[in-house]
Amino acid sequence: MSDQLRAAIVQDDASGRVLMLGWMDDEALGLTKSTGLVHFFSRSRQRLWMKGETSGHTLHVVQVTPDCDDDAILVRATPDGPTCHDGCTSCFTPWLWRKILQRERDAPVDSYVVSLLNEGTAKVARKVGEEATELVVAALSEDDERVVSEAADLWFHVLVLLRSRGLDPAALEDELRRRDR
Repeated sequence: MSDQLRAAIVQDDASGRVLMLGWMDDEALGLTKSTGLVHFFSRSRQRLWMKGETSGHTLHVVQVTPDCDDDAILVRATPDGPTCHDGCTSCFTPWLWRKILQRERDAPVDSYVVSLLNEGTAKVARKVGEEATELVVAALSEDDERVVSEAADLWFHVLVLLRSRGLDPAALEDELRRRDR
């Protein structure tokens, strides 16, 4: 094993979800194995860091497995909260969810997302109901293009509803996986 940087893919041990990608040198890998908490080497800061050192959202190691060439590492871990710096369960979230979070964070004055979130969960829930009805009508009497358009509206509003409740879309995936047993 050399002191090269290796890609370290972190996977949630319980769900199998890919949580993040970081970089490990020999020292970060050694600390990860010896402490049971995931450590990385920051290429931008040129130093070691422990995941969660500022947020408290650490990653508890379950298993560390190098790939066949020993130039990448798979870390199965149990997270103590969201993994991504933006508060998401995973750094690999759908682009639409990231867009909703960005609009909420940047709060442009003409943002539909911001106006919905500012009006509260009840308003967003009513919009979900309205969009669901429009999808049903389109599915029963309109062309495929209209069905796709209405389904997109519903999907978007469901994500805004989740955000208004402080929920992550990963919770939906977890619930559906639970039901698949």
